[in-house]
Amino acid sequence: MSYKKTYKESCKNISKISLALIVMVILGGCSSSASVQVDRTFPKVLGEPKSVTASIVFLEDFSTFVAQPNENTVIDIGTAQVEVLQNAFAGLFNDVEFVTSRDQITNTKGLVITPSVREVQVSTPSDNYLNVFEVWIKYNLEIQSVDGDPIDSWFMPAYGKTPDTFMYSKPKAIEEAAVIALRDAGAKLMLDFYRIPAIYGWMMERQILEGSQ
Repeated sequence: MSYKKTYKESCKNISKISLALIVMVILGGCSSSASVQVDRTFPKVLGEPKSVTASIVFLEDFSTFVAQPNENTVIDIGTAQVEVLQNAFAGLFNDVEFVTSRDQITNTKGLVITPSVREVQVSTPSDNYLNVFEVWIKYNLEIQSVDGDPIDSWFMPAYGKTPDTFMYSKPKAIEEAAVIALRDAGAKLMLDFYRIPAIYGWMMERQILEGSQ
């Protein structure tokens, strides 16, 4: 009887130790450093562009943007976010140009939009006690007329998370969450841009809405 009890207790102790080791490995992986390069091809969107002319200014800081949400994580999203927003803007406007500075604008009418990144945040299982990695990207779109008159400064948050962590290393998991966040940004831009009150008003003044229906 004593032998059976001792054997059961030994098994329980081994199980507890094994579980503790697994948790330590997972948390250790989550707290390690990660340098992430988001290198994906994003499909072009299917949209119905309106009769709007727009110049999109991708400044160098934006097109080469590398986020450092914490001391252990670096995420290069510059090239990827340019591709995502190019695809979305091409689905919004029937006449759009992409430039790297305002001096390069050739359009003489319409909108000038300059995207920027306010903040990037990352959450790992050791932070959120969940079995997922999460990425938040907070964008700002500075919207003006070609003449430089301000129209709106629009805040656009995007969010992505992995289904779970066990299939990914930390860098791969963060990359997957970032890709989902970028797709979310593109979808929100397509869905919400013409719902911005200032944009709606600007279009009504120019009777663009009626002309594009």
